[in-house]
Amino acid sequence: MLNTISLKLNKDFRRLYGRGQSLVSSVIVVYVMRNKLHINRLGITVSKKNGCAVVRNRVRRIIKEAYRLLEPNLKKGYDLVLVARGKTAFVKSTDVKKELNKLLSQKGMLLWNIYLYGWLNYI
Repeated sequence: MLNTISLKLNKDFRRLYGRGQSLVSSVIVVYVMRNKLHINRLGITVSKKNGCAVVRNRVRRIIKEAYRLLEPNLKKGYDLVLVARGKTAFVKSTDVKKELNKLLSQKGMLLWNIYLYGWLNYI
């Protein structure tokens, strides 16, 4: 990921959970908040309720791939926490990408909106 670094500290996750704006779909929950940097910071959370370690790691890979495909289209200067829901383990990364694209376009974080123009299938 070119313009993104990882969120690793618990205080950063807690700050986003408490003060960030939440965007919810059936597959993923996104917490978003502006930061004072010119890069995006990303954290991914998968609960033990989603399954064993193998399943949780697969879900992380699916979410990370969906984010990687959307990253060039994102505005800079945001903190994001992506939280997997129970259904995420059973969907493909393209479905997660569509949901993530829809949620981020609602927030106005995309440089150009693929979702509204229907170009999502070609990317």
